[in-house]
Amino acid sequence: MADPKGFLTHEREIAKTRPVEERVKDWNEVYQPGSLLPIISKQASRCMDCGIPFCHNGCPLGNLIPEWNDYAYREDWTGASERLHATNNFPEFTGRLCPAPCEAACVLGINQPPVTIKNVEVSIIDKAWDNGDVTPQPPERLSGKTVAVIGSGPAGLAAAQQLTRAGHTVAVYERADRIGGLLRYGIPEFKMEKRHINRRIEQMRAEGTKFRTEVEIGRDIDAKKLRKRYDAVVIAAGATTSRDLPVPGRELNGIHFAMEFLPLANKVQEGDLTVAPISAEGKHVVVIGGGDTGADCVGTAHRQGAASVTQLEIMPRPGEERNAGQPWPTFPMLYKVTSAHEEGGERVYSVSTTHFDGDEDGNVQFLHLIEVEFKDGKLEQKPGTERKIPAQLVTLAMGFTGTDQENGLVEQFGLELDERGNVARDADFATNVPGVYVAGDAGRGQSLIVWAIAEGRSAARGVDRFLTGASALPAPIKPTDRALTV
Repeated sequence: MADPKGFLTHEREIAKTRPVEERVKDWNEVYQPGSLLPIISKQASRCMDCGIPFCHNGCPLGNLIPEWNDYAYREDWTGASERLHATNNFPEFTGRLCPAPCEAACVLGINQPPVTIKNVEVSIIDKAWDNGDVTPQPPERLSGKTVAVIGSGPAGLAAAQQLTRAGHTVAVYERADRIGGLLRYGIPEFKMEKRHINRRIEQMRAEGTKFRTEVEIGRDIDAKKLRKRYDAVVIAAGATTSRDLPVPGRELNGIHFAMEFLPLANKVQEGDLTVAPISAEGKHVVVIGGGDTGADCVGTAHRQGAASVTQLEIMPRPGEERNAGQPWPTFPMLYKVTSAHEEGGERVYSVSTTHFDGDEDGNVQFLHLIEVEFKDGKLEQKPGTERKIPAQLVTLAMGFTGTDQENGLVEQFGLELDERGNVARDADFATNVPGVYVAGDAGRGQSLIVWAIAEGRSAARGVDRFLTGASALPAPIKPTDRALTV
């Protein structure tokens, strides 16, 4: 283990963020560059190298956390990087974006602040890039088999990289103009700068993966024809159908899905646009939805110069400590203050939107809400609590209901869906169509980035076995696995 007394002698320290007044004026990542490296060895030493490391089970990827904590403590960055990459293709993504269920499962967290696993992870991979330890790993020989991957989010990229390294010829199809899926256009620059994606794409290109942008399977290419062209197909198209809010006034101008609002801000940072067509500048902004996507809308609105920002959540405010129904080592629903919330705005819990009011030109001006409470397990409105708030831009960030079924992909392949509207699959991530596999949110439903990468890796193993009769790729997780996460 690292330091047998590390958890006794060192307190938990996390990455420092830049001052709010500084960071809201730009789109760079919110953390102070270089703030982790001086403290990370001590933080890694807090790992107790438990007899049963519950952090393994808390992480869907099964990351070898005690092992790379030991390497980080000893500042053996090459060794740490090797152990980190043994289970995770893109630790720079998860180290910045994952909510860290591994930390919730940390044994130290039973009665002390848990190990800063996420910060150690991102420190290792950033150091590995700086040291030149991340290099292309092209296959020694080609199998002669071809695979199409539909979607270039974390699940699709993980599947593509694993299959390329196994010797198959892989082409990734992405309907957007750049590779990355929601990593590219759904995650704001201040949470993860897109240079991290770009250098991974270059690594994958050097390994042999091909990329095809602005091609939508189902519309631009018939899915049946794609299946005939390739020996196998992996569907990693995500769960991109946004949950709507069917209340009076929904048709007013200025009410948008989060995934209409966020990508435009990212396109400005990519240099495609000078000003976002949907902008919060000078407006009273209301974000409906209290999750991470809602927080991304809040931070984006701050940087665009919103007059005010209000975030609404229909559920009660979570507690700051675990409740009895979410004991260690499960992933608890706790009150979170993200970097976006530190920057300002108001958060309102236990409220439901009843309708919108607009001006004579059809632009939204006010949102009407009412307080709600649980009674007999059901949410009910509280009479007499109605009020209205100014709303000149409203973003709907209430989650997603499944994969896109309007572009023809599901119908053309002849895919079966499960009861939740996701693409059904078996234990090998295979669909009902021979040679067609599914990974990530398209098969799982809206979930975490670590699940997407884990499923991409597991689906790749299923495809490899289908193509060759056996596979040396890591053993898959089961599609029904929940580990210790929600």
